[in-house]
Amino acid sequence: MFISGASFFHFSCITVTGDCYELRVEGRARFSREAKLEFLKSKKLQQIKSESVDNMLRVRNLTTRSGGDTLRASSSCGMGSQNEPCARLGDVSSGSNFFSKQKVDKFHTADLKWIDNIEECPVYYPSKKDFEDPLVYLQKIAPEASKFGICKIVSPLNASVPAGIVLMKENAGFKFTTRVQPLRLAEWDTDDRVTFFKSGRNYTFREFEKMANKVFARRYCSGGGLPATYMEKEFWNEIACGKTESVEYACDVDGSAFSSSPSDQLGKSKWNLKNISRLPKSILRLLETIIPGVTEPMLYIGMLFSMFAWHVEDHYLYSMNYHHCGAAKTWYGIPGHAALNFEKVVREYVYDRDILSEKGVDGAFDVLLGKTTMFPPNILLEQGVPVYKAVQKPGEYVITFPRAYHAGFSHGFNCGEAVNFAIGDWFSLGSIASRRYALLSRIPLLPYEELLCKEAMILYKSSEVEDLDYSSADLKSHRTIKASFITLMRFQHRARWCLMESRACSAVSSNPYGTILCSICKRDCYLAYLSCNCDLPHAVCLRHNIKSLDLPCSGNQTLFVREDISEMEAAAKKFEQEEVVILEAQRHCTKGDDMYLLFKMFPSAEENGYTPYCKLKFHISVEYAGANDYSQDSAAGTEECRL
Repeated sequence: MFISGASFFHFSCITVTGDCYELRVEGRARFSREAKLEFLKSKKLQQIKSESVDNMLRVRNLTTRSGGDTLRASSSCGMGSQNEPCARLGDVSSGSNFFSKQKVDKFHTADLKWIDNIEECPVYYPSKKDFEDPLVYLQKIAPEASKFGICKIVSPLNASVPAGIVLMKENAGFKFTTRVQPLRLAEWDTDDRVTFFKSGRNYTFREFEKMANKVFARRYCSGGGLPATYMEKEFWNEIACGKTESVEYACDVDGSAFSSSPSDQLGKSKWNLKNISRLPKSILRLLETIIPGVTEPMLYIGMLFSMFAWHVEDHYLYSMNYHHCGAAKTWYGIPGHAALNFEKVVREYVYDRDILSEKGVDGAFDVLLGKTTMFPPNILLEQGVPVYKAVQKPGEYVITFPRAYHAGFSHGFNCGEAVNFAIGDWFSLGSIASRRYALLSRIPLLPYEELLCKEAMILYKSSEVEDLDYSSADLKSHRTIKASFITLMRFQHRARWCLMESRACSAVSSNPYGTILCSICKRDCYLAYLSCNCDLPHAVCLRHNIKSLDLPCSGNQTLFVREDISEMEAAAKKFEQEEVVILEAQRHCTKGDDMYLLFKMFPSAEENGYTPYCKLKFHISVEYAGANDYSQDSAAGTEECRL
């Protein structure tokens, strides 16, 4: 019979010194909850007395890393038998001194009272009726829950097939490779910015469970069930001055632990994470390719103190995380509205300047995208950044909202699963994420423009159908989609007009590729882009001044435009008739977005006769007339461009 990671661990003999009391049940020694805590407190006091922590409490940057290739040989998990635990491998203060800088002492971990000051995030208990469609339910609670960055949802349905059975029987041959995470503080400078997540060992699900439970039992003389606050203090004490050098964590593992059995109520529900991306309200249903971890869920199998570092989801997407089995996880969440302040604190109090690739918060954002930065939340609390907490147990979902930074750790062996998703209200933040990716020349995972245009055109066509009954949440989502679409279409039209007026392109043609990446900023281009006629074309998005770029064929650029762009402009003009949509577009207008670029790049367009959505005229030169798909003769002149 399968026994989960939370199963009771029996000892044949226990010898305890000090004030520790025990209960005897059926001839076996078992600790009561109070006795366990008394024993652990006594053990911790003895440990503190025997160790010197002077060099561990005055650290400028309380940052731990969630992985790395610079682990010393003594901490490698590559030696020993397959089933031996990788923990308690020696004192981290030996060898290299990781705590040499002692510039600031106000963020030390000697006082952990801040743990009790972190507020809990909202917890929701939907009925089975409320539980029918996850995206409908999330639209309902989002106005309240998003203010906290994270929330917890307790499932009214239970999985009748345990995750262990799914992974050992339904997914026969399932194995995974762990990554090694060092448990220590680190100075974040050029010497410490290394490759994270050193490769660990291969396991079956049962092998990893046995190893993880053995590590927990060795440390606590218990099979689990210790209070969450106690485990939280244990984690941060271990990070600051503990002896465990490393743990193993299986993250981003392909697969799912939801059962495919027709008798499993949770598995056949829409809350099965394998179904999320294909739900009717899911924006990601429009993707033509599968993206592991985004459109398809991934597994996360942890042990005592395995952690997920501070990060924000790719493209500021939502995430849904389900806890299948095992020990609890502690989560910390930052509301999306506090993301810039979070990045500012990290830049000023965690990172040294020499590792920042960009000035300001974008430099911190760039490093944080690596998902390798872990530090205690008290740094944020003392700088006025709101932090909320969740303790996730089996059968519970944790939702993270767009642009919400989050981090956390496991209390012992467990198995969770996560997937990203997006609904209509994501587009305004997705636009900001695309712009920041472009600033850092990061290749996007999602074709933002394509998703926005497709979703907007679905709305446009559905508006011709009468008697559609939309909820208030749907209408709010639609406003965001329409406002984001108007902003994009306004920019694209004005940019094309200015390119043609300035004769910066020699020809206009239809876009044969669909979405293509800009060769300069890596931004995804769906509506239009410029490209030269070299053997290796250099596609350039319309957010660059083509005349200022040093391209091989700077004087011979073709403007590629979607053939259906006229229909899209008609949709945008119709959306603009809704005053509430225009107000929404203005509300989300920020420095650096497309509306801002409209006037920064083309400030005098109106003075030269430009009006929104006017017919575009392409000035044909004799030299390039043959290349223009829309010219009527080879003489120099002006033609109306139908694209």
